[in-house]
Amino acid sequence: MDLMTLVMLAVLAVLVFFMFRNGRKRKADQEKLQSTMVSGADVMTNFGLYGTIVSIDEEENKVALEIAPGTIVNIHRQTIARVVEPTEALVADEVDGVELNQDHATLLGEPEFGQRVDNDGDTEPKKGDA
Repeated sequence: MDLMTLVMLAVLAVLVFFMFRNGRKRKADQEKLQSTMVSGADVMTNFGLYGTIVSIDEEENKVALEIAPGTIVNIHRQTIARVVEPTEALVADEVDGVELNQDHATLLGEPEFGQRVDNDGDTEPKKGDA
């Protein structure tokens, strides 16, 4: 065998190795997702639909998903992309002693887009600024 054949076989072996590795990883991720899918869990589907699982039919691989109060759709179990983790919304006007600007959801004192900032960090308009 010449050197070129050995290099091609080595590249092929590496590609096959990564294919098997990627397949195992994808299977493990899918099993992890399936174990977290229970009734009452908030989920997102592959096509971007959010809802709450009402029931799971293991035999037919169907999930009853409530997408609005009283609206239940049946979808295939594998179309569920992920279980949505609940996040805490910022409700207070002040978080850790810092006021929030509710209109733009940015911290007060941060410059607006296009607002000039002096080197000392002062964002207040100066005399003569338009």
